Amino acid sequence: MGTPEFSVPVLEGLIENYEVVAVVTQPDKEAGRKKEMQFSPIKNVAMKHNIKVIQPEKIRVNYQEIIDINPDIIITCAYGQIIPKEILDCPKLGCINVHASLLPKYRGGAPIHRAILNGETQTGITIMYMDVGMDDGDIIEQEIVDIPNEMNVGELHDILSVVGKNLLLKTLPSIIAGTNKRIKQDESKVTFAKIIKREDELIDFNDSSKNVYNKIRGLSPYPCSYTIINNKIFKIYESEIGNSKTNGQPGEIINIYKNGIGIKTSDGEIVIKTIKPEGKNKMDVSSYLNGIDKNSLLGIVAGKE
Repeated sequence: MGTPEFSVPVLEGLIENYEVVAVVTQPDKEAGRKKEMQFSPIKNVAMKHNIKVIQPEKIRVNYQEIIDINPDIIITCAYGQIIPKEILDCPKLGCINVHASLLPKYRGGAPIHRAILNGETQTGITIMYMDVGMDDGDIIEQEIVDIPNEMNVGELHDILSVVGKNLLLKTLPSIIAGTNKRIKQDESKVTFAKIIKREDELIDFNDSSKNVYNKIRGLSPYPCSYTIINNKIFKIYESEIGNSKTNGQPGEIINIYKNGIGIKTSDGEIVIKTIKPEGKNKMDVSSYLNGIDKNSLLGIVAGKE
């Protein structure tokens, strides 16, 4: 049971090593200007291997088809709906979840983004039993993954996806044999990773340079942070913490470099390196600056919608 690209290595690993009798994923969605129906990455893999695909609109109501399969075990990875008790109680070996954090930290739907947004230096993968609550089941196995200071969420996503696959395949034999560990989560250490909303993407330059830097890499390349300059939305993909001591108000453009735009923060400067101006393609700031009067930007304050 899974939906996005993150789940693909897990499914492919299971197909290579076990008999996958069905895949459950989110319903097809319209995408793009032409409103063409788009399959989830997991559905595409299942179809490639001629595996039965089930796509309930609301799994809390439409679950009988899954129960009728009578699976030995259910593996979930970023499925996207709350799974009802009827399904959790169905497989004799249980429902196992591959979660992209070191539980009990970062329960919820955006653990990879939130880890970087909060400046964590480590995260990881948890293999766990599913329970009726959100990511609150017993822990079976965990693996720590370091987060380098320059890593963005897209890069971390790809690493954790492969770690999740490998840790699951390493752990499954003990689950099948009934010899695995089963560790209760410490409820006093629980934190939550709320889904990223549009308001989370707006950069607040009243924050520290470090926090702004973490926001930019924590939302890059998707959904991407942004600011507004001259009433135009600028998505920000890459930045670095600057050294300038130039005075100004937070959000004010204080320096124009050869390959960066320096913006004042509460405690210094953030230098924007890669952007997507409204109506244009993603580009290096140096390319953007080549097409405008650079000095016209100085003194402008990045605003809000």
